[in-house]
Amino acid sequence: MADNTENSAQIRGFAVYVGVDESSAIAAGTTISELVEAVRNVIVDAVPGTETHAAVAYAPASQRGKNLDIVRLALREPRAVSELLPPKPTPSTQGVTIDLSRKRVVINTEVATLTFKEFELLQYLVLREGDTVDRSAMIDALWAESDVDRPNTRTIDVHVRRLRSKLEPFEDIVRTVRGIGYRFDRHADVTIDFGTGRSPDVF
Repeated sequence: MADNTENSAQIRGFAVYVGVDESSAIAAGTTISELVEAVRNVIVDAVPGTETHAAVAYAPASQRGKNLDIVRLALREPRAVSELLPPKPTPSTQGVTIDLSRKRVVINTEVATLTFKEFELLQYLVLREGDTVDRSAMIDALWAESDVDRPNTRTIDVHVRRLRSKLEPFEDIVRTVRGIGYRFDRHADVTIDFGTGRSPDVF
């Protein structure tokens, strides 16, 4: 039979976590340094040549809890971290971010594939949040009279439908106001990043 000793796991040492504060040690007639040295001496006397390393855990005096638990956490003992620390909240990745400074829209961590004109249309509505904008005003603001692709009050609806399809599942942030035009309605899961420069509304 082959000897697999070389590949098997072996115990190579151990760690002992001691929960005692300096004032308690002094009250008992010793100090933390003396306790550490005493433990080291016991180990070296038992197994000459053994290497040792001591790590002292510091924590605010106001921190509540058992000394041993505080020490284990301060020294990041894996089991203590998993058992004693509250789980970190999972950051939400659901929502839409309209980044006006970078001219992009991020939906659930994915960048939406908006064309330049589609983003301009969305930006125009965002900067007039809560106001209903009529179709003619949108056309005059976003297209020059000489533009060959300038829409009319009917075909502007096609542009809006395309924009809304790319905003799914948040397409209802662009609302249709029947007989008038469109309005941007912000939800709780919508973030608008205006950046640090001047207002991007150049219309």
